[in-house]
Amino acid sequence: MNVRLKKLDFLILRSFLGPFVVTFFIVLFTLTMQFYWLYMDELIGKGFGVGVTLQLMVYMSATLFPIALPLGILLASIMTFGNLGENFELVAIKSSGISLYRFMRPLIVFIGIISVLAFFFNNYVIPVTN
Repeated sequence: MNVRLKKLDFLILRSFLGPFVVTFFIVLFTLTMQFYWLYMDELIGKGFGVGVTLQLMVYMSATLFPIALPLGILLASIMTFGNLGENFELVAIKSSGISLYRFMRPLIVFIGIISVLAFFFNNYVIPVTN
């Protein structure tokens, strides 16, 4: 099966990847800081070093990964299609006869791949971090 990505697919993926990475890490950072502020009174004064605290934050961010991933995908999708609509690129795509499914197909495939990777991450990595 020979699947070729067209320029439209690259345009949509490129406009999605930037906001996805940024929003994912912002949401992950926000959730990690929320956890840190929740347990800060139990951590301070116990004599833990900075390294132990950072290690706890890394392990906790791995646990918060499944919560941050759908939020990052949702926000990045809203930002991507909002920008495409604001610049009248969606109007140009629809007026050229390309269906909604056709120009959303690269994102559907990409998010499907992310979902499979997230499943394996949740199944094999998160039990180790807990």
